[in-house]
Amino acid sequence: MAHLLMVESWVGSMSRLLPRAVREAGDEFTLLTRDLHHYLRSAPEGTAHPLLSARHVLTAETNDTDALLPFVEQAHAALRFDGVITSCDYYLPTAARIAGRLGLPGPAPEAVENACRKDATRRVLAGAGLPGPRFAVCEDWAQTAAAARDIGYPLVLKPVDLCAGMFVRRVDDEAELAHAHRALAAFPVNARGQRRDPGVLLEELLEGPEVSVETVSHGGTVEVVGVTDKSVGGAPAFIETGHMFPAALDPADVAAAGETARRALRALGLDGVVAHTELKLTADGPRLIEVNPRPAGNRITELVRHVTGIDLAAACVDVALGREPDLRRRATGLTSAAIGFLVPDRDGVLEAVDGADAVRAADGLLELRLTDPGSTVRAAGSNNDYLGHVMAGDARGPAARALVEALLARLSPRVVAG
Repeated sequence: MAHLLMVESWVGSMSRLLPRAVREAGDEFTLLTRDLHHYLRSAPEGTAHPLLSARHVLTAETNDTDALLPFVEQAHAALRFDGVITSCDYYLPTAARIAGRLGLPGPAPEAVENACRKDATRRVLAGAGLPGPRFAVCEDWAQTAAAARDIGYPLVLKPVDLCAGMFVRRVDDEAELAHAHRALAAFPVNARGQRRDPGVLLEELLEGPEVSVETVSHGGTVEVVGVTDKSVGGAPAFIETGHMFPAALDPADVAAAGETARRALRALGLDGVVAHTELKLTADGPRLIEVNPRPAGNRITELVRHVTGIDLAAACVDVALGREPDLRRRATGLTSAAIGFLVPDRDGVLEAVDGADAVRAADGLLELRLTDPGSTVRAAGSNNDYLGHVMAGDARGPAARALVEALLARLSPRVVAG
């Protein structure tokens, strides 16, 4: 039985999938957090959060890595950890540094830090000659305005250190650029109490389908598990509205996307990670958007599992422990699986979601999860603002996305002023 140290977690699906994977492997974990109530608040009333299945819960200031390392060394001396893990982007560099300090398996800390910073990722990949958009890293408004005129509109403005699409905006002129820049500047501290870097990343707007490549790297080898497609809405924001695995692409595009992701991981020096690399398939070939050194969110890992039998959450546990991950494909009865998200377009209070009973009875449904009535909602500005999701599978071909879209069309959220 192995013992993992879990350094914080997302409160979404991966906060449930990782504990499940640890438990099903016969292992156990200790949760290290600065605020246990952050997770308790996210559990449905009357239920225990899966993170509370931890063998121990340790409380320390996880936002101060230098001060945290001596605390973790003391905990390791008493509890003996075999690996370090997290699902939360904001603590991936911390987990890598802890693993390195304790002499445990894990990716190189510098590689993780570069992957988690969008500006550093751009510089490393550009230096390695990998294809991407024209870009500029800007420290203030004057630099941003000047860089925008140099690159040319339309552009994408991004924070360098946020995730889930927060404050990522398309801008078509200087007025829109100024508005997006001010909105980001008004958000100086992230949801975990960490002060943000005020810099911004400007990128050329790339045209073409967006996909992600799901990989597992271990022992210097990168295994491409598959390619997922993505639908995006909410302009000028970039909100993920759905995914399908595997992507309905020409085999040549699948191969090109996979090879581009492999090259990006090698350029960054990432090994011992489950990764989620996002690309645009442009007329000139794949172009890199970002590299995430952790399993995909938005339940993409469950789409993969439903189709291939490969559990990427379990693979994440294995590589964190230095074990060979099980990436054997198994017959599951499904050839495609898709998920679609219910995206709110107004602020208010959710009164009900009409049509849910009909969707629950539909053939091919894998999951239906909806926000509880009475919840306060807001018009979506990122991937954090969904009202729920529908997941469905197809046993005969790539029709899962069409089924999900048909089921989503049956759902009508009633949001009233609140």
